[in-house]
Amino acid sequence: MSSSRIRALAICVFMNEGRILVNEALDPVKNERFCRPLGGGIEFGETGAQAVLRELREEIDAQVCNLRFLGALENIFTYLGEPGHEIVLVYDGELVDDALYRVDVIAGVESDGAPFQASWRRLDEFCEGLALYPDGLLRLLRSVQP
Repeated sequence: MSSSRIRALAICVFMNEGRILVNEALDPVKNERFCRPLGGGIEFGETGAQAVLRELREEIDAQVCNLRFLGALENIFTYLGEPGHEIVLVYDGELVDDALYRVDVIAGVESDGAPFQASWRRLDEFCEGLALYPDGLLRLLRSVQP
């Protein structure tokens, strides 16, 4: 990621029974495990909601409905030793295939072809040993929970 470019992203958390759907990753430079909801870059001429629909179809072959905008976060970070800067549109939504809420792991594929596994995590699982990114997401989710 270029340090001179701000990237626009859209993610979806799929809040369900106190859980959200995330991809767990590791930054080996910082030796840090972290989780991030699914989604990705917003393409030119595409809305954030359209980006979520496209990304989830591409990543886990899932259809999404009832998107609801939760907020926007600014995330300035370092990953793999490189600085990054993102504006992240955060959505909640529903997976059309309700069977996906009952599985522990959902196989996915990144845009570069790398496989990943998404899993359901309770909000109370995120702590110092397992961060939730982008920064501020946990606070945002707690503020919108009933």
